[in-house]
Amino acid sequence: IDKTGTVTEGKPSVEKVVSADPNLTERDVLEKIVALNNSSEHPLAQATLRYGQENKIDIKPVSNFEAITGKGVMGSLEAEKLALGNQKLMEHIKATIDPELEGQVRTAQKQGKTVSYLAVGNRAVGFVVISDKIKPSSADAIRKLQNEGIEVIMFTGDNEDTARAVSETLRLDGFKAQMLPEDKLNEIRKLQNEGKKVAMAGDGINDAPALSQADIGIAMGTGTDVAIQSAAITLVKGDLNGIAKARLLSHKVMANIKGNLFFALGYNILGIPVAAGVLYPFFGILLSPMIAALAMSFSSVSVILNSLGLRKAKID
Repeated sequence: IDKTGTVTEGKPSVEKVVSADPNLTERDVLEKIVALNNSSEHPLAQATLRYGQENKIDIKPVSNFEAITGKGVMGSLEAEKLALGNQKLMEHIKATIDPELEGQVRTAQKQGKTVSYLAVGNRAVGFVVISDKIKPSSADAIRKLQNEGIEVIMFTGDNEDTARAVSETLRLDGFKAQMLPEDKLNEIRKLQNEGKKVAMAGDGINDAPALSQADIGIAMGTGTDVAIQSAAITLVKGDLNGIAKARLLSHKVMANIKGNLFFALGYNILGIPVAAGVLYPFFGILLSPMIAALAMSFSSVSVILNSLGLRKAKID
């Protein structure tokens, strides 16, 4: 399973913006963050834009904008080169991070928050803390799947501390953090090579390759069109409980199919030998064409009635 929008509500909100540069106020940092994110479609970016609107921040134009998948965004604001993203992005641009600033970030991450650094040039000058509540239904859905013997592992592009906090809260069987789209894809291939059947649930563009590779791709109906098109199943309400329901329904469907085969083949197995005259030498019994036709009708009716029983199947 993915984290943001799958386990969590996918409605991130900004908790606070922090400046680590004495020459920059928190409002200055927010202005740069909003300017960068104005060109991004990521849910976290939209959260900062809403926060900017609430604080009446004017959006300044950014040039040379670039979105780096799984890391963050970059661009130029006037004469400054800006970068907003995770630890991997800071490493990518070789930005220096003050130990005190890094300590503050780690504290927020251990609480399950998502933190994006803001770098001006090659120095981190602040960060934004974003929270996204875990869906009330997630824990219950995960427990149901685990009780059926299914391992539930979280793949997320978020940092190690945030991922660990969410994993411990939900009591997952494991997690992998700071994953790029290709990392999720490769991890699923690895599990499949071990002989495991893998279902992947996600909602974002970053999840699309993994959804396509999995034996069963499950998209959140509240997610992106790309994810939905890449998946075999779409949970319209974006609720993980839908996975447990779909699994239970599939078992009932298979049981129904086996029942239908019994009804269909049972009539034929009994009727064909009788119609062929197997009983005639011993008992003088032949099967009237009318009775044969009636038996075939009963066969069809039995299959239909058995199938209609699925309407009353309890999958809650």
